[in-house]
Amino acid sequence: MPTSYSRAHIILHWVTLLLIIQQFVFHDAISEAFRAMLRGTEVVFAPAIAAHVFGGFLVFVFALTRIAMRLSNGVPPEAEGPAAQKLAAKAVHLGLFGLMIALPISGAVAWFQGVAAAGEAHEVMKVALMALVGLHVVAALWHQFGLKDGLMRRMSLRG
Repeated sequence: MPTSYSRAHIILHWVTLLLIIQQFVFHDAISEAFRAMLRGTEVVFAPAIAAHVFGGFLVFVFALTRIAMRLSNGVPPEAEGPAAQKLAAKAVHLGLFGLMIALPISGAVAWFQGVAAAGEAHEVMKVALMALVGLHVVAALWHQFGLKDGLMRRMSLRG
C-alpha cells in the first residue's frame, strides 16, 4: 500500500480541481445557450460554451483515469480517526467521483440531445458537487491545521 499518491495522481487531482473551477466560471454562458436552444432560438457559438463542454469531458476522463489509478496502484491508508470520520471520508470521496462522472454525462445528454430533464439533474448535481468539494476542503484544512496530522502532504508534489 503506498504512503502517498503518485505524482501523476496528484497532478490529475489538482488539474481536475482547476477544471471544476472553470466549469463554474463558464457555466452562465452554456446555461443561457441551453435555455435558448430549448426555446428554439439560434445558439451562437461562444468560446465559453466550448470551454465548458470540453472541460466537462476532461473532468469525466480524469475522474475515470484517477479511479483506474486508485484500483491499480492502491491509495494511501485511511487517516486515523473514529469510524464515523472514516465513513464520512469514504462517502465524500465516493460522492465526488460519482458526481465527476455523472455531471459530464448529464451535461452531454442535456446539451447534445436537448433533454431538459438532464439539464435539471445537472443543475441539482452541480449544487451537490459544490457542497462535497466544500466538505472536502474543510476536512483537508481540519487535518492540516486542527489535527496537524500531515494528511495533506499525501496530495502535495513536495511530499
